[in-house]
Amino acid sequence: MSSMAAPARGFTLVELVISLALLALLILGAHTAIRTSTQAVASGERLIDRTNKLRVTQELLRRQISQALALPVEQRRGTNESIFLEGDRDELTWVSSMPGYLGRGGPYVQRISLERGPGGQSLVFRHAMLNGWDPDDGFDARSAPPVTLLEGIRDLRIEYRALDEAGRLGNWQDRWDKPFQLPLLVRIRVEFERETRQQWPELVVPLLVDPGAGAINVAPIFGPRG
Repeated sequence: MSSMAAPARGFTLVELVISLALLALLILGAHTAIRTSTQAVASGERLIDRTNKLRVTQELLRRQISQALALPVEQRRGTNESIFLEGDRDELTWVSSMPGYLGRGGPYVQRISLERGPGGQSLVFRHAMLNGWDPDDGFDARSAPPVTLLEGIRDLRIEYRALDEAGRLGNWQDRWDKPFQLPLLVRIRVEFERETRQQWPELVVPLLVDPGAGAINVAPIFGPRG
């Protein structure tokens, strides 16, 4: 008695459609996972870049402000008083040396300020050689181009602290009203826009130079000299 082999059974159309649908789901899942991973990596890199930018900015400001020199930014007309530092809540101008890789030697007039642009508010740094500096011209085309240190800023608050007339450490003030001398401390606070997800560690900079250097009349604060 001879036996006949059963005919081979193929896939039905329904099975083929189900298989293709499962394959499509697997491909979609893999694509979503890859895209999510890529976005996470990119977000992490942006966070690292922002953190590094904050650190570098704080290091730059700490170095430059702490080494402020008792050299005049300008002479006040009429009284001929030397202005060594001009500062208010959102702008600070002083004289200091620049790092070797950024300057050509000698003191520089330097300024940080809060400026508004098309993309919002930014912290901008400017510098120009003190030799040849004209306060009336300011940071003109002959100066170094401005450098944007930080972006996405909601508020900037620069504060100053010095000794009072009794020789005690005074309160913080958001405007430096003794431009003929230097403060003891400068504090910088930055508040970012919420979407940037950045936090600024409070920066307090002690000035290394004698704060009474170059003062027109330092006797009420530091007592009689000699």
